[in-house]
Parts: sequence; C-alpha cells; structure tokens
Amino acid sequence: MPEPGYILAAVLISSAVTWGLRAAPFALLAPLRNSAVLPYLNENMPVGIMTILVFYTVRQVPPALTPITIAVLAGFGVTAVLHFWRRNAVTSVLGGTAVHVTLASSLPALF
Repeated sequence: MPEPGYILAAVLISSAVTWGLRAAPFALLAPLRNSAVLPYLNENMPVGIMTILVFYTVRQVPPALTPITIAVLAGFGVTAVLHFWRRNAVTSVLGGTAVHVTLASSLPALF
C-alpha cells in the first residue's frame, strides 16, 4: 500500500492540474474578447465547418445512383433548403442529418 505522503502528493498534483486545465480557457480567452479575431471567426467558421462536413460525407459515396447516393443527395438538399430558409446552421445540419439517416436506413430495404 502506498504511503500517505505519496497519496497526498498525487491528489494535490492531480487537483492542481485539473484546476489549471479548467481555468486555462478563461485566462486565454480574456485578451481575445476585444480583438478582431472572434468576430472574424464567428462570421467565417460556419462556412468552413459546412465545407468539412460536405467533404467528409461524400468521401465514400459511390458515383452510381444507389440508395446511399440518394440519401446523401436528399440530405444535402434538405440542408441547403433549411439553411437558406432559416439561416441557422444548427437547424440545417440537424434537419439534413435526420433526412440522410432516415433514408440511408430505409432505402436499402426497398431496393
């Protein structure tokens, strides 16, 4: 069994590391609050995230017209329509994902 001093040191060190890791984001973001970086990221990140999601989604989609291809195209269509209609990235991504998952799960059983 480890000695009490060893256990106390381990608890104190792990507590300090945990506290430091939890406080670090607040300390690092405080200087950024008045900079031009955050408004720029707020404006441009949704486009970058959507681009990454599109490429990730189509990386293994076959070029032939299969049930998976239909599900992906329908998901893209619903995502685009929802995004142009509501201008809300969360709504469009969730709606497109729901359509894609529903069709990808049900269409292969029909063919």
